[in-house]
Amino acid sequence: MKTVRSLSLILGLTLAAGTALAGDCGKKSSCSDQSKWGESDVKITKAAHKGDDKAAKTDIVDTAVASGNFKTLAAALQAAGLVETLKGKGPFTVFAPTDAAFEKLGTATIADLLKPENKAKLVSILTYHVVPGRVLAKDVSTMSAATVNGQRADLVVKNGKVTIDGANVTATDVLASNGVIHVIDTVIIPNDKTVVGTAIEAGNFKTLAKLLQAADLVDALNGSGPFTVFAPTDEAFAKLDKATVEGLLKPENKSKLQDILKYHVVSGRIFSDAALKAGKAKTLQGGTIDIKAAGGAATVDNAKLVATDIDASNGVIHVLDTVIMPK
Repeated sequence: MKTVRSLSLILGLTLAAGTALAGDCGKKSSCSDQSKWGESDVKITKAAHKGDDKAAKTDIVDTAVASGNFKTLAAALQAAGLVETLKGKGPFTVFAPTDAAFEKLGTATIADLLKPENKAKLVSILTYHVVPGRVLAKDVSTMSAATVNGQRADLVVKNGKVTIDGANVTATDVLASNGVIHVIDTVIIPNDKTVVGTAIEAGNFKTLAKLLQAADLVDALNGSGPFTVFAPTDEAFAKLDKATVEGLLKPENKSKLQDILKYHVVSGRIFSDAALKAGKAKTLQGGTIDIKAAGGAATVDNAKLVATDIDASNGVIHVLDTVIMPK
């Protein structure tokens, strides 16, 4: 699971809209790095040999089942009700954990995930392994992959090897009629905490958490969303006069506090590259924030973006060094 993307990385992102993954040969890794992703002992069927995926006869699910190394994955897909989806037209790119990868979770954890009452959590984990579109090894560099889950997984290409959220990619370009499979040695796990829970866990948003509670906005931001939160740190709130913060906590100023906090929230899951490209975003308060990148720094109104793309189960958080005020 990804935590924080550095500002230097977001300023180097290609801002043009495109597919979920875009090749970046020559920028963050070499073409030779991308072409060899390590060797694998995974057996694959003849239908899955490298070549044109249109020539493959079986879909992603049947291709995985036929290999014999993905029994747990197949059972999990069945329990999650995702089999028919991944048998659909697609195309899909699946980073498929082997049975050995699932064994690392422990039998108790696997059994728990397969229970009907945990279906939503299982769906979240499995869809985090799926990227829309057909992405071959040659198309990949160090980048973020927008998954079907909604969160992004981090791909790193280094010294001829590739990892996704730390899991080793052990085989690539296992072709299917509706996409491609890349094999990984570890199950990758998305963040299961909301934007509020993620901020609280980070430890440097105590003032924000207190104000959200006072404004009765916690339940709303714990909802399904998704939300994009431009979150001021405790240091950002410390820039305000102490009397100002104390005044905002008074019941009679609840409406004003709500307006300020909602000015930091945008509907939808908007990652940094899309935010910078858009240049503006309408907030839940109704006003519009300006998002710019210039001189090696990115800003939201008068506040600097100091960290971006912190994934949450119901959205994404970008970190500000200053509290922004509705215009």
